[in-house]
Amino acid sequence: MVRMSDAKMPMTYREAGVDIDAGNRVVSLIRAAVASTHRPEVSSDLGGFGALFHPDWKKYTDPVLVSSTDGVGTKLKLAFLTGRLDTVGIDLVAMSVNDLVVQGAEPLFFLDYFATGRLRPEEAATVIQGIAAGCRQAGCALIGGETAEMPGFYPDGEFDLAGFAVGMVEKSAIIDGRTIVPGDAVIGLASSGPHSNGYSLIRKLVLGPGGPGLEGLFEGKSLGEVLLTPTRIYVRSLLGLLKHQPIKGLVHITGGGFWENIPRVLPDGVGVVLDKSAWPRPPLFDLLQSLGRITEEEMLRTFNCGLGMVAIVAADTVDAALGHLHRAGEQAWLVGRVVPRHARSEPAVVIHGRDES
Repeated sequence: MVRMSDAKMPMTYREAGVDIDAGNRVVSLIRAAVASTHRPEVSSDLGGFGALFHPDWKKYTDPVLVSSTDGVGTKLKLAFLTGRLDTVGIDLVAMSVNDLVVQGAEPLFFLDYFATGRLRPEEAATVIQGIAAGCRQAGCALIGGETAEMPGFYPDGEFDLAGFAVGMVEKSAIIDGRTIVPGDAVIGLASSGPHSNGYSLIRKLVLGPGGPGLEGLFEGKSLGEVLLTPTRIYVRSLLGLLKHQPIKGLVHITGGGFWENIPRVLPDGVGVVLDKSAWPRPPLFDLLQSLGRITEEEMLRTFNCGLGMVAIVAADTVDAALGHLHRAGEQAWLVGRVVPRHARSEPAVVIHGRDES
């Protein structure tokens, strides 16, 4: 029986599992990190209902906004298991801003969504400070976001992340692949690891029966540390290259690997031939392949296998492009060529080299 005196006791939001004070604590912890990302165009501070950004329209003749949204996926599970939360924010930014730059767009601003069952201010702040670090790498402003505490919705100690980026490009400078022709060259830019793709398979391989576990050593580090290496952000090096020469096509190698992503930028009548021996495959991918006895075709569909970005340029500009990318700190190689494709039944991407499996 419920006593009337108990039934009339006032309830609070905190007793329901939502701590508004914890949310305010997060804001105070991230304020400096967020401010460190701001560009001159930012016209608001944290705390408003919406974030304000005033572009410098005089820089453009016919500007086009480009937007992208993404998450980190099940890579977050490894962050929970290891307790390392400082890198997944960089992953979050990378997955969106790399999708902007492939169309020639400069990322302008970023917003994040952090959702959890019980808000731990210091942990949330660590994640968001990572997001700010990614924004600094990309040169875009972290101008807003949402921290949502939803009791009972997520397992204790877990959270989800989503991000949204907006960039701008001159309409005449949009990279859409339409000028790609046979004879063009394909340049590959090194990845920092699996980036944020294939982690459902990775977890099964590493954490499943017979797997080495996250504490297993790999090249002097724990596998957990290696697998949480953040996604490489290519924005500054590619935008810098675009100031010196045209790029006909750019491909962010994400889910679907080489087979699914490269055809997205190819016009009718052309295909790409890649030579796997032209770039060094990081040993981590060989380990993953051996753990699961994964076929080469599946590896190239699931993982970037060492190339996180592919650029297609005119053949007579290859040396200049590679020189600029190397000076910008990228590892890059000539990895293939564009060839005629006479029928839709022919594969858009052919990959050979090393073993031909």
